[in-house]
Amino acid sequence: MLNVLYIGLGVLLLTCGGEALIRGALAAARRLGVSPLLSGLLIVGFGTSAPELVVSVDAALNARPDIAVGNVVGSNIGNILLILGLCALITPLAVKPLALRRDAVTVVAASILFLVLVGGSALARFDAAILLLALLGYLVWAYRTERFGGAPSGALHEAEAQELTAIPGSAFGIVAASVLGLVLLVLGSRVLLTGAVGIAEAFGVSEAVIGLTLVAVGTSLPELSISVIAAFRRHADVAIGNILGSNIFNLLGILGISALLQPLPVHARILQFDQWVMLAVSLLLLVFLYTGRRLSRIEGGLLVLGYGVYLGLSFTVFGA
Repeated sequence: MLNVLYIGLGVLLLTCGGEALIRGALAAARRLGVSPLLSGLLIVGFGTSAPELVVSVDAALNARPDIAVGNVVGSNIGNILLILGLCALITPLAVKPLALRRDAVTVVAASILFLVLVGGSALARFDAAILLLALLGYLVWAYRTERFGGAPSGALHEAEAQELTAIPGSAFGIVAASVLGLVLLVLGSRVLLTGAVGIAEAFGVSEAVIGLTLVAVGTSLPELSISVIAAFRRHADVAIGNILGSNIFNLLGILGISALLQPLPVHARILQFDQWVMLAVSLLLLVFLYTGRRLSRIEGGLLVLGYGVYLGLSFTVFGA
């Protein structure tokens, strides 16, 4: 029971910390005159991955590589199957901006790059450098296409920034909110890891399974909240764009930073099962965006059902 409370408290602290950090960063960006386009692309798109970043880095530094890697892979799977599925249940998602397809291609490419780099069953510091260079390349590409190429997702990223209300007030208030967010993220990470490891030991399941499921869902709550808000407001492009940006940063940024600090061996079940699920759902989303189809409520229900099947397999057939 204590471990469950640790998990719940850790998720709460991570969620509150992520919200405070994002809103403080948005307020700072507006105060400094940063464009809504960059605010949406960098602060909102990547800021929602702050809990995943802190948890994976903390896990890597504390010799918990299965949680560090499982958190990222599990979050990417859950973002598409669970979060987009729930959003489609709220309102059918019809997506048109061409730059979203660019981001979907990047998600698939990043998934393939992950498969290639972990071919040796580990992410070394050299692999981390490749991931971070790929992230830098994506950011340059995204900025150039939206700033100079007239890509239609410029308005999308501006809308992403508008989904959240920045913290008003003085410079002191902005700094205080940002610092508070960071403190809550670090504390939440420690508490969540304590509960996750305790549950793994109590139930005899691997830390990889816990990282892929409980930890991954817990750290994905910021993406869930922003995407659900966007779905209720019928901003389908924002809902999907937020997920794509998060998945890109998870694979290239979070794993890159974590493996740069501490090389990460990859659990056998992730190599045999989860990385292929991640690639398959990424390809499914890419096909959806390129065909221009409408993600209906029935399809959203199937995605959520697919996540339920994934969880069932995680704790039974592939639960080792």
